[in-house]
Amino acid sequence: MIARAGASDPLGHPVTGTSGTAVQGMGRRTIAGEAVVEGIGLHLGRPCRLVFKPAPAGSGIVFQRLDLPGTAPIPARVDVAVEAERRTQLGTGEAALHTVEHVLAAVGGLEIDDLLIEMDGPEPPIMDGSAVPFLDALNSAGLTIHSGRPEWLVLRKSIRVVDGESVYEAHPCFGLSLDVTIDFPHPVIGEQRGQYMVTSRSFTKELAAARTFGFVHEVEGLRAKGLIQGASTANAIVLDGTGVLETSLRWPDEFVRHKALDCVGDLVLAGARVRARIVAHKPSHRGTVALVRALVQHAIRETAVYTVEDIMQVLPHRYPFLLVDRILELEEGKRIVGLKNVTINEPFFQGHFPGHPIMPGVLIIEAMAQVGGMLLMRTIEDPGSKVVYFLSLDNVKFRRPVKPGDQLHLELEVLQKRGTMCKMKGTAYVDGQVVTEAEMAAMVRDR
Repeated sequence: MIARAGASDPLGHPVTGTSGTAVQGMGRRTIAGEAVVEGIGLHLGRPCRLVFKPAPAGSGIVFQRLDLPGTAPIPARVDVAVEAERRTQLGTGEAALHTVEHVLAAVGGLEIDDLLIEMDGPEPPIMDGSAVPFLDALNSAGLTIHSGRPEWLVLRKSIRVVDGESVYEAHPCFGLSLDVTIDFPHPVIGEQRGQYMVTSRSFTKELAAARTFGFVHEVEGLRAKGLIQGASTANAIVLDGTGVLETSLRWPDEFVRHKALDCVGDLVLAGARVRARIVAHKPSHRGTVALVRALVQHAIRETAVYTVEDIMQVLPHRYPFLLVDRILELEEGKRIVGLKNVTINEPFFQGHFPGHPIMPGVLIIEAMAQVGGMLLMRTIEDPGSKVVYFLSLDNVKFRRPVKPGDQLHLELEVLQKRGTMCKMKGTAYVDGQVVTEAEMAAMVRDR
C-alpha cells in the first residue's frame, strides 16, 4: 500500500502531481503532511511500514525505528554509515538500518532538507526496485518551505577517490552533475554511460524509475549470506546469461540510470545539498560513501545559494562589470533572486553625477540581466562553454534612484521559455521599495 500523488506513464516513468511542484522560495524543505509506504525489504525480506513525517527546520533527515522502543534516532549522515555488501547501511547491531539508498534518493532528488522517516522494521520496502514509490509518497504529502536556509556542500578544488574498482573524481560545479560509467560482461548491459545535471525535475524524469538489478548466477551465493531474501522479478531486474527475465526495460540504459540513482541517494549522507561535478567509474555503495567522506572533509558549507566565487564559474563578467554578489533564492526554471551591494567605491560613481552619486539605470538593468543569466545557466552541463545574450528590453521603468549604501534585491521571474530562449520579468528593490522594472528576452549560446 502506498499513498500516491501522481500516476506513472506506461513505462513506469513518474508523473509528478501538483503537490510536488508548488514549492516557492528557497527556504529549507520538508513535507506538509504524512505519507505511508508498506512492503517487504530487499535483502532481509521482512515486512516494513515506513511513514514520512514533517520535521523541524534544521533537524536534517532522520530515521526512527518504532519496533525497538527506546532506540535513538539515526541521522542520515556519513558518520553513521558502515560498510555493508550490496547496500547502504546506517548504524550497527540490531538497531541498524539496511538498504536506505532508494528512500534517500527520493529525498535527495526532491531536495528535502528536514524529514522524519519512521520504520517498524530494519529495512525500507523495496517496492518495484526504484525510487518512484517513495517519490510519489513524498509528493502526496506535499512539499513545503519552512524557516532557515538550506546548506550546500560546495567543492572548491577537485578530488579523486578510489575504492577497489570504483573510481571517482569530483570537480567544482554550479549544481550537482553526475557522469556515471558501468561495465558488466553481459550482452544486455556491457558498458553504459550516463550524464545527468541533477535537479528535482531531471531526477523525476530521468532517474527515479530506474530499478535495481541482479544476476541469476549470484542468487545462491547472496542468499547464503542472508542477502536478497525479499528479491524477485517483481522488485528487481533479473538477468540470466542472455537476457532479462519476466520484465521489459524502462530504458535501454536503465542499469546505469539506477547506478546514478544510487549515487543521488548516497550523496544525501553529506548532510547538505551537494554541488559538484562527479565522474564515477563503476560506482558502488561503499565507494560512494567513501566519496562522501572525502567531500565532507574537503568541501565547505554555504547557506547562500551561490556566492560570488560560484557566480564567476558561470558568468564571463569580471570586475568592474560583474554586478551580482550573491544568489539568495532559486526556483529552477521559474524564479531567481540576486543581491548587489552598491558602495561608493563603484567605479561608475567617479563620472556619474560626482557630488550626487546615482547608480546608472542601465547598470541596474545589467545587474538584473546577470541574475537572469544565472537562472538560465542553472541546468547547463558545462556553463563555462556557454554565454547568455540578451535580445530585447520592454516596459522599462525607473521608479527611484539607487545610491551608495543601497542593497539591490533583484528578482527575475520566467514568463515564457522555449528551447534556449527565455522571456523574463525583472524587478529591483531597495528596502522593499521598487526601484526598477523591466521585461527582457535572452538566449543561451555557445561562447
